[in-house]
Amino acid sequence: MELRVLNYFVAVAQEGNMTHAAQKLLISQPALSRQIADLEDELGVKLFSRKSRRLTLTPAGQYLLEQAKEILALTAKTKSNLESSSFISGDLTIAAGESIGMQRIMNVVSAIIKEHPTVKIHLLSGDYSYAERKLTNGTVDFAVIIGDAPTPNYASLTLPEKDTWGVLMNTSDALVKHEMITPRDLAGRSVLNSQQAVNFHTFQNWLGNYKEKVNFIGTYNLNFNGTLLVKNNAALMLTLDNLVNTSPGSGVTFRKLAPQLQYPIKVVWKREVSLSPVAELFLKLLKESILEK
Repeated sequence: MELRVLNYFVAVAQEGNMTHAAQKLLISQPALSRQIADLEDELGVKLFSRKSRRLTLTPAGQYLLEQAKEILALTAKTKSNLESSSFISGDLTIAAGESIGMQRIMNVVSAIIKEHPTVKIHLLSGDYSYAERKLTNGTVDFAVIIGDAPTPNYASLTLPEKDTWGVLMNTSDALVKHEMITPRDLAGRSVLNSQQAVNFHTFQNWLGNYKEKVNFIGTYNLNFNGTLLVKNNAALMLTLDNLVNTSPGSGVTFRKLAPQLQYPIKVVWKREVSLSPVAELFLKLLKESILEK
């Protein structure tokens, strides 16, 4: 069903007369009659009952009239929105690791989908190497990078929040009594480390002479599975603050490191690629949220 033909059909239904509708549409009556006949053939139904000189809608015709009015109204609105550039749609894809900075980003995303419900959001979880790979091959619009990793090939925006490293432990662990955890506290202990921290040698300087005295039993990419080991009292876990539920009854507790170890949080995107309207909107709102703080 072409929009042009639907418009013809609505005109005939409203006029109840083929000749009057043809005059309104500025086409010949035989051409209009042929278009309506072709539409009936295409749909396999009769749309009008021809009584005397007036055309009356059949039940099928009445149904099509209701649908056609909605279709034509939606088409007109869509055209108007596109012409005024007020319509935002499409997909917004973000690759990110677990970070306190994601709350700000989710606040921005929430505002977008509430205002523009046709926008589709895709959130991909992974560490720095995963996020950078996705950004490089063009499968994401933005990547959230945690740490001081260089980003010379990308445009970037640094968030006000910082991620703070610490130790997640079982609530029965003796280290719970410590306000902060020092390198000496980890000597002889079984510790699960972040794979990203291993890749970037995050704790090499912090541990100093205690590096060889810590029993690193393995690595994790996302917190959930590592947290289960901590709950089983099988290991301590080096992780970032605010990522694990440590409320009473959770079975785990977090303590920050001393000396403190913090990382910046950056949102990065390709310099040479034109952003889609929804990506442009995301970046605009994110910048505004930073200025408001």
